[in-house]
Amino acid sequence: MKDRAGRRRARRFAIGTAVVVALAGMNGPWLYRFGTEKYHQYAINKPEYKAENGKWEIVEFPEEYRQNTIHAALLHTGKVLLVAGSGNNKKNFDAKQYDTRIWDPVEGTIKKVPTPSDLFCTGHTQLASGNLLIAGGTKRYEKLKGDVTKAGGLMIVHNENPDKPMTLPAGTRFTGKGSGKTFVSKDPVLVPRAEKVFDPATGAFLRNDPGYGRVYVEADKSGSQYETGTEDNYRIHGLSGEDERNTYGIAQKLALDKKDFQGIRDAFEFDPVAEKYIKVDPMLEARWYPTLTTLSDGKILSVSGLDDIGQIVPGKNEIYDPKTRKWTYTDKVRQFPTYPALFLKQDGKIFYSGSNAGYGPDDVGRDPGIWDVESNTFTEIPGLSDADMLETSATVLLPPAQDEKYMVIGGGGVGESKLASNKTRLVDLKADAPRFVDGPTMEKGTRYPQSSLLPDDTVMVSGGSEDYRGRSDSDILQARIYDTASNTFQRVADPLVGRNYHAGSILLPDGRLMFFGSDSLYGDKANTKPGTFEQRIEIYTPPYLYRDSRPDLSGGPQTIERGASGTFTSRAAASVKKMRLIRPSASTHVTDVDQRSIAVDFEVSGDQVTVTVPQGKNLVQSGWYMLFAVDDQGTPSKAQWVKVP
Repeated sequence: MKDRAGRRRARRFAIGTAVVVALAGMNGPWLYRFGTEKYHQYAINKPEYKAENGKWEIVEFPEEYRQNTIHAALLHTGKVLLVAGSGNNKKNFDAKQYDTRIWDPVEGTIKKVPTPSDLFCTGHTQLASGNLLIAGGTKRYEKLKGDVTKAGGLMIVHNENPDKPMTLPAGTRFTGKGSGKTFVSKDPVLVPRAEKVFDPATGAFLRNDPGYGRVYVEADKSGSQYETGTEDNYRIHGLSGEDERNTYGIAQKLALDKKDFQGIRDAFEFDPVAEKYIKVDPMLEARWYPTLTTLSDGKILSVSGLDDIGQIVPGKNEIYDPKTRKWTYTDKVRQFPTYPALFLKQDGKIFYSGSNAGYGPDDVGRDPGIWDVESNTFTEIPGLSDADMLETSATVLLPPAQDEKYMVIGGGGVGESKLASNKTRLVDLKADAPRFVDGPTMEKGTRYPQSSLLPDDTVMVSGGSEDYRGRSDSDILQARIYDTASNTFQRVADPLVGRNYHAGSILLPDGRLMFFGSDSLYGDKANTKPGTFEQRIEIYTPPYLYRDSRPDLSGGPQTIERGASGTFTSRAAASVKKMRLIRPSASTHVTDVDQRSIAVDFEVSGDQVTVTVPQGKNLVQSGWYMLFAVDDQGTPSKAQWVKVP
């Protein structure tokens, strides 16, 4: 991205053999935007300034390894999985060019990984095994009104035969009985058999309730003359006899209006050791923009998304069993907008903060509350300010996780609204009657804020934009660190790169933060030039890493059971004041329901630190964690990887 001020220059140096890091003064820290560039560079590199504000650096991959990163996850190998799929680039989609990279931030190496499906706008979460579950993605790109040449839409196929289901292949033709216009299915569709209904009192047969299947259809010819204006019944070509009598289609208006993205059912586990995708059973529903959340029993809940005909999945949620690698529906239906922020509570219920990525009705499933998945009861939580501006907001479980306090950050109005909130909202779920209250405000209304937990119990909040997808050059080049103890923000060094839609952040094992992505709709203030995807990565080194020393941590077991202990070595053991287990992130679309920082009891003897993992399985979900030692100055060690079975 070009220097917004047009006055500052960048200088670059190599990390390893594969990565170039650019130290740039562009959009430099807010404290030193006056004076000459020479003084500016001098000021921001002074040790005392970095110890107060931290430091940003840009990582630019060699050209052959660049991609439009949409998803990022920290693997227990210490490497970062960067997933683009088609990268919001229809040319890549049409060419079936799907990209994944693995980046080692320590060694500076990058590796291309074969990507089996278009995992653009997929869902993902960390599994107990250390694999990453990835489910959903893109079947079709959206088409805006004016770009659609063939009328199309949803066909509901009915089957009134109670004795057998019907399967119609892709290419099945439907002709309207009223209009005489013909439409062609784009995919196969299975239509369940009809259900016989009997009188509960007498047992007498009453009727057959048809089975229903849904399929996307398009006119077989281009042009507005093939649109339909009203509902119609459709005869299905190729059927005869009883099948022809029992099976038919019904469609509402089939038109040249906007066609939304369509999802896929594909699911994979990514193996961090083999560094490859492993195909598992597909989901029961196609999903684009789904959220995956770990449940109390270690199974994974998959929620929301756009389906294979581009409509919001109508509350049909499903569960993945890592043991069988198969999916089953939940017993009851509950609908949410896409990418809903869903977190496992310590009592096994799910907290929905209201944060989401946008698609879905503006009056269905948007209120925050506590969801009991098993009974399907939902208890709303009141008090949320700017409740109509939760799209593109971020939600974090504040550290330590034992406290069950959450922060909802920023957000914007529904759809392409220009509205943006500068609010943060806090809720204590351990209160007798949980209620949102406002936390500290940000200077500007902020959509797409990137937020990451730090080992010292603070939260980094950075970037975002004031308008939808950075429209009107509205990226916010500001960063703050939230102190959970004082409930205050501290303004720190400004990021060098604007980041909005398709951006995110990840805590690295060495205590630094990685920022990726950004997908501006336009490239200028007048909104006349198309935006370009931000392919550079940015590393923020927090102030705590510019102190005189940091505690070390080594040795110890690689696996510790809940309730069990493990002993590690630290020459600075006497200065250790906190031990934290931090679950590695899996971030996309300002949604990261994996990250949590858990306080760990510990004892010190000489240079030995013995930690005890908490008992609760809903607090400490099975899987890999980064174990940090934090000293009396708030400086963290480098992490040791620990697996909790």
